[in-house]
Parts: sequence; C-alpha cells; structure tokens
Amino acid sequence: MVVNLEHPHLILASASPRRKELLEQVWIAADIMPADIDETAFPNEEPLAHVARLAKEKGNTIAEKYPASYVLSADTVVISPCGQILGKPKDDADAARMLGLLQSSTHTVATGFAITCKEKDLRRVEVVETKVEMVSLSTDEIESYVSTEEPKGKAGAYAIQGAATGFIKSIDGSYSNVVGLPLVEVSSVLIELGAISSRI
Repeated sequence: MVVNLEHPHLILASASPRRKELLEQVWIAADIMPADIDETAFPNEEPLAHVARLAKEKGNTIAEKYPASYVLSADTVVISPCGQILGKPKDDADAARMLGLLQSSTHTVATGFAITCKEKDLRRVEVVETKVEMVSLSTDEIESYVSTEEPKGKAGAYAIQGAATGFIKSIDGSYSNVVGLPLVEVSSVLIELGAISSRI
C-alpha cells in the first residue's frame, strides 16, 4: 500500500480490533481513534439508513478534531430474516435470543462506511450487504456457544471468523463485510479519494 504523500494520515474511527486487523491484512496503516456517539436507532429507522447515519456521524466526530486527515468510520449490524436490527447483545440471554432468530435461516449483514477529509471537503458514505445462511442450531448448541463469551461485542451475537464459522452454511457477498469491514469497497473508495495510491 502506497500512502498519498499530501495527507499520509489515515484514522480508523473504531474501537473494533477486527477492523484494525482487516486493514492490516491488506497493509493499510491507520491510527485508531474511536468515536463516542449514541448508536441508538431512531424510531422506525431502516437498517441500511441506520448504519449509513452512524458511519457518517462517527466520521464527522473525528474529522472535526483532525480536519487534514482521512477518517474511515463504519458501523455493522445484522438484520434478522424479519428485518429486525441486531446489534451487540446486552447479555447472554440477549445473545441466545439473537442466535435463535438467525438459526436455520438467511440473514443480512450490513456495514455502512464513510471516508471523510474535512480539509479537502471530501466525504463518501456507502453501505455493503452480505447474505449469510446459518444452519439449524439446537438450544444446547446455542447455550454452549454463548458460554464461550465469543458473542460479546459482536453484532448479531456471533463471530464468523471464530467458532461460529461452523454454523455458516453459505455466504453471498463480501466475507470481510461480515467480519466488520468490506475491504474491496473500502480500498476502492480510499484510492478514488486519494487516501492511498493502490491496493498493494
């Protein structure tokens, strides 16, 4: 990855270690500066509008402090088969509830991401969707997985890159999007906006 020399500073406005690891896999270096915002959905807010809004708000929060830098921000939710937004579980019972909704069906993982550079008056906001089919899970299997504590802090109460990979029958779309950041789409916009010169 070749960084644009005019503004070599890229900030990832996220506390997610998974997003940081994904960027490092494709050799994109970024400083980590989480944006502290209220992530509560508005009444009747559609899931795709929700993740796009949060990505934009997170980016704006950090871009105000570092106007010369490129800021990459994102938000990921799991959308149940009935259209319900599933964020991070509140506790074990909530995690089990979410997995019960997802098992034996196909759900959507949606990530909204924004790339912002205030000084250059640049902002792009996009939403990427991936369809994920999960196998049927018994109550015992759900309870056993929840007891591993892997669901904590994960949208939809599962980590596809962890033990839950054994629950996934098929994926239609970006795998990295399900982890937390659609790398192809993000790198394409970073190149387009001049934040990086190439993917390698």
